[in-house]
Amino acid sequence: MGVFARFFKSKFFIVSLTVALLLSIIPGVLCVMGHGSYVRSALQVIATPFEWCFTKIGNGLGGYAKYFASLEELREENAALRAELAEYQGKLYDASLIEEENEYLRGYLGLKNLHTDFHFESATVIGRETANYRTVYTLSRGSLHGIKKNMPVVTEDGLLGYVTEIGATWCRVVSIIETATAVGACVERSGDLGLIEGVYELRFEGLCRMVHIDPEADIREGDVIITSGVGSIYPLGLSVGRVISISPDENTRTLTAVVEPSVDFETVSKVMIITDYNVYSDN
Repeated sequence: MGVFARFFKSKFFIVSLTVALLLSIIPGVLCVMGHGSYVRSALQVIATPFEWCFTKIGNGLGGYAKYFASLEELREENAALRAELAEYQGKLYDASLIEEENEYLRGYLGLKNLHTDFHFESATVIGRETANYRTVYTLSRGSLHGIKKNMPVVTEDGLLGYVTEIGATWCRVVSIIETATAVGACVERSGDLGLIEGVYELRFEGLCRMVHIDPEADIREGDVIITSGVGSIYPLGLSVGRVISISPDENTRTLTAVVEPSVDFETVSKVMIITDYNVYSDN
């Protein structure tokens, strides 16, 4: 009780009580005396700063509310735009796949029209293996699809290689630029014969060479080389590539030509396996 007694007797309490009484009594007296307008004016003066502060605070809160509302609208709009962009990208990707498939089918039909006796089995490259300095392609077709060893493999551009190994649902293919491969070939323009073989030094450049060409043969740079259908597993008329250089072979007294293959061995993804064709002979 001593603490409360000292508080009620303190100057702070007495001054505060006096001010409160004056603030309560003076407006009442002024109103009774007919001077209420002075009271209102005084109260207005006192309240104005507070009104200004509350107005600014209200405006600020309103601005923040509008900002967050606008931010939420922007987020929703961005989400809608992202969804729309993803949809368009999906359509473009699908269109790209369709165009790629159509291009592949056009090449397939072109070969069918050019070689009506050929029977094809289409396949996809599902793997590439590089070992013992040779590249082997794994395709998505095997014995269950009628694939056998030594069947030729082509793309719409030309000859890729031949089947060397068979599984039930896969097979492996070696390309014509690998060493220990040979393809009976001829110059399309003149019919002069030769043999396409893979060479270790050239395979890293994606090239091969044509050897055993008669020294009097009519062969020039830029000539198209095709399969001859003679003494090999390949049918007549498949595009092999173009001659980029010719040089004499002093050891055999024949000509040797470096050939750039028609097929891009780095990017090939879809191929056709020739499962059957007519063998033509002079007899």
